[in-house]
Amino acid sequence: MDKKFDLNHLNVKAFARESLSLLGQQSITHFARLAELAVNLEEASPNDSSKPSQISWSIQGEWVPVAGGDAQIWLHLKAELELPMQCQRCMGGVNVSVAANQSFRFVPDEATAESEDDESEEDLLVLTPDLNVWELIEDELIMSAPIVPKHPICPNLVPMSAVDHAFEVALDARPNPFAALAKLKKKPNESPR
Repeated sequence: MDKKFDLNHLNVKAFARESLSLLGQQSITHFARLAELAVNLEEASPNDSSKPSQISWSIQGEWVPVAGGDAQIWLHLKAELELPMQCQRCMGGVNVSVAANQSFRFVPDEATAESEDDESEEDLLVLTPDLNVWELIEDELIMSAPIVPKHPICPNLVPMSAVDHAFEVALDARPNPFAALAKLKKKPNESPR
């Protein structure tokens, strides 16, 4: 393919009409919102902390003729990466495989998208003269990332109770307030039993 495409301003209609496809890799640092989900790379992968996570992506345009109507414009997107996140069980770093595989059908306007949304299985997007593919990739990966990332089996022992030995010692050393009340309740001429 000799054409150079600007993925910040992709003409989806022309891309689909020619059934073109693109693929590549992009650093997570290119995606500010997605990078916010990542923990410090040194914590998650101490053996390779100098290299930021890479997103592998591909897009495929498709032009589907419809008898008696306008052709359908489709864009198929795939993207994946190993995202360094914080395990919510042991609080250590964990690399999570995040993958998005989504097909989008483009419609002429917002009203059409709203009217067809309930009965269509695919995602509908309004056709614009220039689509920001980077934002679309980022959105799909963010939605595919786990809400509660965790190791299948945590490498470190996870404390299952909150016990502070210093607190326990201080609690034992403190006088019992009810013992002082018991002394007040005794009459002065009574002898202890």
